[in-house]
Amino acid sequence: MNAPPRVLILTGAGISAESGLKTFRDNNGLWEEYSVEDVATPEAFARNPELVYRFYNERRAQLTNVCVVPNAAHEALAKLERVLGDSLTLITQNVDNLHERAGSERVIHMHGELLSSRCATTNKTFKCDTPFDGQTLCACCNTPTLRPDIVWFGEMPQHMELIMESISQADIFLAIGTSGNVYPAAGFVLGAKDSGAKCIELNLEPTANNWFFDESISGIATKIVPEFVERLIKEFNL
Repeated sequence: MNAPPRVLILTGAGISAESGLKTFRDNNGLWEEYSVEDVATPEAFARNPELVYRFYNERRAQLTNVCVVPNAAHEALAKLERVLGDSLTLITQNVDNLHERAGSERVIHMHGELLSSRCATTNKTFKCDTPFDGQTLCACCNTPTLRPDIVWFGEMPQHMELIMESISQADIFLAIGTSGNVYPAAGFVLGAKDSGAKCIELNLEPTANNWFFDESISGIATKIVPEFVERLIKEFNL
């Protein structure tokens, strides 16, 4: 029996949109009434930490609302992981936990996690599904040094060494629900192509750099992702 293909998946905000979550790209660059510069940079946190804490507390409350649940696209990728096992790696730009709630276990959060806090002194992270602010004491040093465990604009994404290794080993690279405009994630397709991977884009509509992909599939994630997963399973007799 031939070894299964090594599949590397990159997901972005488009896969969670049908679960009711807002993205930074909504409403002309605003996330509801907030601009990126107000809530998602180190400078914003230094300038107005109260606003930044409040913003992420609101996002955390939205994510834990009973109305926000994994959709068919999340569930399809969890099914593919159950079939492929260690041959699948899932990288997400999203800070939600919908992949995990759908059943995915091999998830790399390159932009951090909303349901997590991070000590600014030790860099240790802590699971957190409740509000916290500049007065909340950190569990590791008992001082008020907690910040959202989010990679802000201008900061280095997490787990890049592991991500680059996964890119170099991929046979198939899937980009799902991501604009492909923000580096370093925008360059993953080029790295995958250099490594010989077949590159496929699944998005609501073709992205600006869709010519880098061998195939571009357009439509809503809850339709095209399950269909593609079934196609892949049949194609490789998985």
